[in-house]
Amino acid sequence: MNHSSEFREMTCIICPSGCLLSVTLYPDGRVKSVSGNACRRGIDYAEDECTNPMRLLTTTVLLENGKMLPVRTDRSVPRAKLMDCMREINQKIISPPVSIYDIIIKNVAGTGANVIAAGNTFEKGD
Repeated sequence: MNHSSEFREMTCIICPSGCLLSVTLYPDGRVKSVSGNACRRGIDYAEDECTNPMRLLTTTVLLENGKMLPVRTDRSVPRAKLMDCMREINQKIISPPVSIYDIIIKNVAGTGANVIAAGNTFEKGD
């Protein structure tokens, strides 16, 4: 059985201070300690990033006229599900017109997040 702890360094992105965090993990992946943070938010960031990293997904979806529409998720999704989300998005072809914030895909890859339009199209030729 491996009893050694894992050590990670990361930069906190919660505020402009950009603290360099040193994180020690138990062998089971739980956070043992965090240092280098100037505030409690740094500890929370390190714990979340090490145990359940989440990301907003920003990409494009194909319009039926061959152009691309910028889209994004309306909330963070687990980093481990990003490729599943992209597979679903890449299969989608959208018919204009589309307005910003329109839902393009509900509950993408079972994450609970919706893919929404991040731009507008006004006519079929856009």
